[in-house]
Amino acid sequence: MLGREIDLLRMYPRASRNLDERLASKTEEIREIARRFDRDFFDGDRKHGYGGFSYNPKYWEPVIPDFVKHFGPLDGKSILDVGCAKGFMLYDIKRLIPSAEVTGLDISKYAIENSMPEVRSNLVVGNANSLPFASNAFDLVISINTVHNLELKECKEAIQEISRVSKGAAFLTVDAFSTEEERERMMAWNLTAKTILSIDDWKTLFQEIGYEGDFFWFIP
Repeated sequence: MLGREIDLLRMYPRASRNLDERLASKTEEIREIARRFDRDFFDGDRKHGYGGFSYNPKYWEPVIPDFVKHFGPLDGKSILDVGCAKGFMLYDIKRLIPSAEVTGLDISKYAIENSMPEVRSNLVVGNANSLPFASNAFDLVISINTVHNLELKECKEAIQEISRVSKGAAFLTVDAFSTEEERERMMAWNLTAKTILSIDDWKTLFQEIGYEGDFFWFIP
């Protein structure tokens, strides 16, 4: 049974975006550089990604209470973040819920090597479509704006892997659109995603591959 469509990131601050400017600056060469997910993407020129990816509690600290409200107390729970980057979310979870057992995985060796020192030993480099964890290993698996960075086949595999390693609770967000205007805005904004589908097509995909976790969308 398909999980719940719910915005658990409603408290995450959203930056203002100049889509026209972004579209004009996005070439395939820039996208290729961004998709390496190395220093250029995280801490290089803004055109290649974040333009400096540093910790600030204003981002994840207000989000975590909604995770707790939705999934129940996370004290003592094992939590996996697929696409953890520098581990900012996991650091805040551990800071606010010290007994939580946090684990992170990211494709970027650079991000892991430059992650929050307090959680670095809990982070591993790996691909979302082949998670190096046992089945049913985690009480909760979270993946924010990550699986859509894979080609469709690998994206499906990654979502199935999220289901495999979760004991049941999961939440992911992906790039999506519901109107032609939203699709155009997404294509202007997109830098790294390789699988961008309509909301209806994402729901169909979830059902086809048996994903029963919860989900929501990123729409610029």
